Amino acid sequence: MMMVGVMFLFERVVFVEVMMLTKNKRRMRIVMIFMMVPIYYDVGGGATASEAASNDDDKVVYNHVAHDVDDDYEDIMMMMMMMMCRLMMVATGILLYLMIMIMMSVPIMMMIIMMMMMMMMMMMMMMMMMIMMIIIIMMMMMMMMMMMMMMMMMMMMMMMMMMMMMVMMMMVMVMMMMMMMMMMMMMMMMMMMMMIMMMMILMMMHYMFKHFHFREKV
Repeated sequence: MMMVGVMFLFERVVFVEVMMLTKNKRRMRIVMIFMMVPIYYDVGGGATASEAASNDDDKVVYNHVAHDVDDDYEDIMMMMMMMMCRLMMVATGILLYLMIMIMMSVPIMMMIIMMMMMMMMMMMMMMMMMIMMIIIIMMMMMMMMMMMMMMMMMMMMMMMMMMMMMVMMMMVMVMMMMMMMMMMMMMMMMMMMMMIMMMMILMMMHYMFKHFHFREKV
């Protein structure tokens, strides 16, 4: 019954996660589409609409002259870079989202593992108790010396076994804890990396925008 409950809980959580994913996918897609819309840059060559509309001939001529081939190339490169930055940002965002999802699913897995361990322990205990009871009953039934000796030997063996089991369990638990700690540490590190990457990309975008976009206007 307990296991059924746990399974149901796990299923429910998975279902919710999937729902969240499907719900957010449209939003994410929209975000991605918006992210990928290129910003309009005056790549040079001709006059812009406003300059053509105004009767300022000097301005138009200036615009023609000021742009070298070099500048054109630079501006195109700039556009490429901006697109790359935007894609990188989208990718980092999606990765962060996925990381959060994974982080959320870890505790549930831990809970299930714990439940499993508990069930195992309970089963072991029950088995031990049953065997002990049988041994005691047998001892009560046959009060012969040989039997007593044999039972004593068996009891000793059982004790040894129990001790071994306990040690094993402890080892397993410690190992699990270590694993979990390692996983958490790795997650945190990855999150930090993502954040730093995002910040770097943002800074790069900001700098490039300032540097390239307002260069001609000054």
